[in-house]
Amino acid sequence: MPTTRTTSPALERAHLVWDLFIIVLVIANLALLLFDSLFLLPPLNAAFEAVAPGLHDAYDEHIHANFLTIDLAFVAVFLLDVLLGWAVAIAERHYHRWFFYPFVHWYDVLGCIPLGGFRLLRILRVISLLHRLQRMGLIDVRRWYLYSVVAKYYDILMEELTDRIAIRMLDNVQQELRAGDGLSAPVIERVVEPRKQALIREISQRLEVMADDAYTHNRDDTLLYVRGLVGRTLAESPELQRITRLPLGSQLARGLEASFSDLACRLVDEALAGLKSKEFSNLVEHLAESGFDAWLHTDPQTEQITEQVLVDMLELLKEQIAVKGWQHKYD
Repeated sequence: MPTTRTTSPALERAHLVWDLFIIVLVIANLALLLFDSLFLLPPLNAAFEAVAPGLHDAYDEHIHANFLTIDLAFVAVFLLDVLLGWAVAIAERHYHRWFFYPFVHWYDVLGCIPLGGFRLLRILRVISLLHRLQRMGLIDVRRWYLYSVVAKYYDILMEELTDRIAIRMLDNVQQELRAGDGLSAPVIERVVEPRKQALIREISQRLEVMADDAYTHNRDDTLLYVRGLVGRTLAESPELQRITRLPLGSQLARGLEASFSDLACRLVDEALAGLKSKEFSNLVEHLAESGFDAWLHTDPQTEQITEQVLVDMLELLKEQIAVKGWQHKYD
């Protein structure tokens, strides 16, 4: 049936009544299919005959013997439902082309085939109709006990399945790392080297920003430390101690200390202000490039350590994945 609401309340109610009728009919048909399949099993057939011989004979004579005819009657209604739904979809222009309906509702079309495997597709018709009623707000399957049970075990199944796939993939990666001829060299050659200049610029810019921010936020403390350092250095200087013994030497020593402190603070300010200069940027970039080249240098021992670190990280990741989260969720 159509999957969108119509503008006419009367047609909407007619769709609803028809959908409910089809749901009841499909459930009855599926129950009959299940019962007749069990009826074909000799042990269950014999047990049914022993418990209710009259009902057994009536079912065998009137229903089982004419099962195909009865199923074709159901199929006729289901086929009518498909044709009506197709006609409504064309009339209400639910799809871009008139022939899209049987492809969108393929399970309805195949479910009309009166063969064993195709008959099971009829349960999808119930699911699609329930989904439509859910979307219309007429029912809330999320409050159904059956839905909670199915959702729980579906969640457990998907978690177990995805965990096993992920662990298997990580196992394969670990095996490749252990059996490989070396990972560091290919990573450096194919991943790092093509981006060397970009990485160096990024490192140098971060160093400049970090130094500038650090001084901006700690300027007063830095200058206080510089003044204290100059004061301690001058206090320990033998030359300054001899000056203090002269007439007016103490005042001269304090003046020298103040002058040296101001000079040192101005030097620190000038030096750190130069962090924003082009010359300092070039210097930092050259230093970063030298350090980068040293970092890229590898040897067999370095490659072995790198690969072992990667293997251990993957092992830790596998342990985290192996934790059964559903056990805590559904305790």
